[in-house]
Amino acid sequence: MNSRLVFMLVAIVLKSCVSEEKRPNVIFFLVDDLGWTDIGCYGSSFYNTPNIDALAQAGVRFTDAYAACHVCSPTRASLISGKYPATINLTDWLPGRDEFPFQKLSNAKISQHLPYEEITIAEALKEEGYQTAIIGKWHLGENPSNPTAHGFDIHIPNWAKGWPSKGYFAPFGLTGLEDSEKGYYLTDRLTDEALSYIEKNQNNPFFLYMSHYAAHDPIQGRKDLVQKYKEKLKERIHNDGPDYILEGNPDNPKNPSKEELAKLIKTPVFEPYKILPNETFKIKQKQDNIEFAGMVESIDESLGRIMKKIEELGLNNNTIVFFYSDNGGMSAANMGNPERIIPANEQDMAYSTSNLPLRGAKGWLYEGGIRVPLIVKWPKKGEKNIESDIPITSVDMFPTILTMVGARQRIGKDKEGVDFSPLLKGETIERGPIYWHFPHYSNHGMHSPGGAVREGDYKLLEYFENGTLQLFNLKNDIGEQNDLSKIEIKKTEELKQKLHQWREKIGAQMMESNPDYDPSIKADEYYQLK
Repeated sequence: MNSRLVFMLVAIVLKSCVSEEKRPNVIFFLVDDLGWTDIGCYGSSFYNTPNIDALAQAGVRFTDAYAACHVCSPTRASLISGKYPATINLTDWLPGRDEFPFQKLSNAKISQHLPYEEITIAEALKEEGYQTAIIGKWHLGENPSNPTAHGFDIHIPNWAKGWPSKGYFAPFGLTGLEDSEKGYYLTDRLTDEALSYIEKNQNNPFFLYMSHYAAHDPIQGRKDLVQKYKEKLKERIHNDGPDYILEGNPDNPKNPSKEELAKLIKTPVFEPYKILPNETFKIKQKQDNIEFAGMVESIDESLGRIMKKIEELGLNNNTIVFFYSDNGGMSAANMGNPERIIPANEQDMAYSTSNLPLRGAKGWLYEGGIRVPLIVKWPKKGEKNIESDIPITSVDMFPTILTMVGARQRIGKDKEGVDFSPLLKGETIERGPIYWHFPHYSNHGMHSPGGAVREGDYKLLEYFENGTLQLFNLKNDIGEQNDLSKIEIKKTEELKQKLHQWREKIGAQMMESNPDYDPSIKADEYYQLK
């Protein structure tokens, strides 16, 4: 055999080896406050999301995916670390809610940043030779606990809080985006940075954590899209259902019944948009917010531009894409300041969407607060256009991503998630219980502090003020309207014990009595006492 032929054969073998060794890129596209039904392929008839819908056609759509918490920071900490928020003691948004004298219990003290000792998915992928970047929202600690201290090579912009500094239109007041043209839209600007990053790293395996601020408040849609939905709303068939319903605090012994709440909302005392008597609150029931609609479509455009770029660069068949939300939609306004009263003409700035048929909203342990969209595309290895109803949650992302990229390192043996990559191939997995722990008062509505566990079709909620329990069969009752805790007593006790054993096992922080609690002060009257 002549030397030239030998050289050619060796080159072919080496090329084959290099090809086999080329690691897939990973784009984790995370959206803020996007509800389960805020996407066309999940049931929305108002918001246009053709690019997200196309991703579902190209991958696996999960019907029973969850966020690790009903507010942002804990979910983000969980998916980055592969551990439950309660395990790493980061169970509320940062820096957390203030204390008030109308609260029976004190909010648990939490870590104010992602613990340095936790190996993040970015650090694990760097060990595998990946370039890593976060573009957008961090919200897991101020400097020096910034993304570059936790495995990311770059972070754009240099801003640690969970919402835009000056809103969604330039000038943003964000370090790294100072050159943005006045009036330019933030979601578009972040996407520009993502496209630039992909261009620069197209020859290296990369992990891009595309973490949008949208659709977090302030609810500000891009102006051309808002106008589009203004016209669309005019053409929409009128829905005779209520714009809002009243929800009470399930842990309040005097919580009005559904029938009583339906009557109360029609009375003058319950007309305002604020914290209302009897610890009740209004929950939005319609997807008709044109500002929010504009935000959703801009998110969809962002995904579309990124998918187009990886196709143009020939990366489409070697790029894994996750699409996910950090909690449910904001159907209950942010009342971190209990003095807030929302003018009737400013509702679109405070209530973003409806989570129907799910109950509740961001800040609530009902499905509307924690069930979220999840779509995963795994080129060459994953199935296309299929659904999975196996419950998945944030802790599962870490082990799944490492499996998908063929990680050589055995990083992450202490992680609490389940590798769900077999589901992407159309196979099945054994999925044990999923847990939630929120030892805090929520800014959104009047939902009580508590925890929850889902196993199989059943979900148990336990509240911390008075120990109230609720049990729902989600297969038969996705809207959580029929409490079975007094009927299926054995199942209630079984799940309660599992929830308690889990909390004890991980050392979850619990709430203590509030030394400043004054039972004579009511939440809805607090602003009058100031």
